[in-house]
Amino acid sequence: MQIRELMTKNPTFVTPEATLQRAAELMRDEDVGIVPVVDDMNNLKLQGVLTDRDITVRAVAENRDVNAPVRNVMTADGLERLHPDDPVDELLDRMSAEQIRRLPVVDDEDRLIGIVAQADLLRHLGDRRTQEVEETLEEISEPS
Repeated sequence: MQIRELMTKNPTFVTPEATLQRAAELMRDEDVGIVPVVDDMNNLKLQGVLTDRDITVRAVAENRDVNAPVRNVMTADGLERLHPDDPVDELLDRMSAEQIRRLPVVDDEDRLIGIVAQADLLRHLGDRRTQEVEETLEEISEPS
């Protein structure tokens, strides 16, 4: 099985200039904990991600203005990403090793095309690879 069979296609995204408030509204409206950040609305080159934790730890805890741009608190350095043709085992290994709950999926030009989250593992693999999924989720959730 490949990543393309698990991923959520065309996820909601923002640009680095979007405000923290707008990103938080999208998270609320879409009921997600991550919003990919792309260079612009047409090109869709992945620049980073903004998570609910980024907002909490890097924005709220530091008393930043809700109108501050996403670029100020997004995660960009060392950003993990997947390719749609990667095997699911690659996803399980990366999520476990790096304790990552969600990973963006990009094409050959690094354009955002999807995202894979813990829920996708359960939804698509839970019945077939129960033990591997349980182990991955356990490793992701271990205190660091």
